[in-house]
Amino acid sequence: MAVSTPNQYPVVLTDEQRQNFSDICRNGHAPAKKIRHAQLLLLSDHAREGGPLTRTQVGELLQMHPNSVDKIRKRFVLQGEAPALNRKPRETPPVAPILDGQAEAHLVAICCSDPPEGRVCWTMQLLADELVKRRIVTHISAETVRRALKKTNSSPGRKSAGASPSGTGPGSSRRWKTSSTSTSRSTPKTNR
Repeated sequence: MAVSTPNQYPVVLTDEQRQNFSDICRNGHAPAKKIRHAQLLLLSDHAREGGPLTRTQVGELLQMHPNSVDKIRKRFVLQGEAPALNRKPRETPPVAPILDGQAEAHLVAICCSDPPEGRVCWTMQLLADELVKRRIVTHISAETVRRALKKTNSSPGRKSAGASPSGTGPGSSRRWKTSSTSTSRSTPKTNR
């Protein structure tokens, strides 16, 4: 049996933190990983009845590797409560975007230009093919072009690609419908 290394990062919880972690464990509305980390910190607390558990004991109780227990304890002591409980957010997306700012600017410029000969307007597929033809991107789908144009408030099918769609300019507010009913009492008509 391997000997457990001494706890280099002792976990000392305040009453407020202890209550917060207990609430997280009790209510069950948090993600499972967050609940396990809260349980780990409660079991590692130096003010715990019976004293803190060792890394191997905590690992066996929570079915975690002892190294994971050490990492979470270290993160709590050095960085605080939030980094120890929550997952680390990604710095970069899992898939790099195909269109960056410069490529989007080229796309908008293409949209504003005249469509190819024999066409009345640009389609999403025509725009995608034009981006590849001009070597702005190596490959792109029509759906990616659509999403990029949706972000920029531009539409290849409209004549006006301005910021406000047609019909919402000044003086084009909707008129309220008036009702033909009246609050005054009307006299019944008599047959003559």
